[in-house]
Amino acid sequence: MSKKSTGTLRGNDLTLTRSFKAPIADVWTSVTKSEHTERWFGKWEGDARPGNTIRILMVFEKGDAWTNATINKCEAPHHLDLTTKSGYGESHYELKLREDNGTTHLEFVHHLTDRKGVGELGPGWEYYMDMLVHAREGTPKPAWDDYYPALKDDYVAQAASAT
Repeated sequence: MSKKSTGTLRGNDLTLTRSFKAPIADVWTSVTKSEHTERWFGKWEGDARPGNTIRILMVFEKGDAWTNATINKCEAPHHLDLTTKSGYGESHYELKLREDNGTTHLEFVHHLTDRKGVGELGPGWEYYMDMLVHAREGTPKPAWDDYYPALKDDYVAQAASAT
């Protein structure tokens, strides 16, 4: 299967979008409730309120991939802002949702500290966003090999030309 990247890199912000024929509250549940996030990304545990830290188990990663995430801001059902800390360092993410005529648009932003790892991160987030589509819509389950290294060069090229 020949995939094309859908993400864009502007400055150090990697942005991916997906749209769903569903109410915003339904999509919000898919990206915030542990029993739903487990289907496409990972389950989480803890008291999920702004200022608190939760633990996330990324179920599609190798090994024990628990990571801590601090909830910086949560404005249901429109905006979630998180910072994770793991052995790879600190990362900042945002999920922004808006509904328009029965379609909910999800914008995922990874605020990178630099562009060095985008060749791996871009394909990884493409995979997870398509896992979300799979979990919600029953589309064929994505295969990691269709994303990496297939999309790596496109993201590296975007990093080289991003302003």
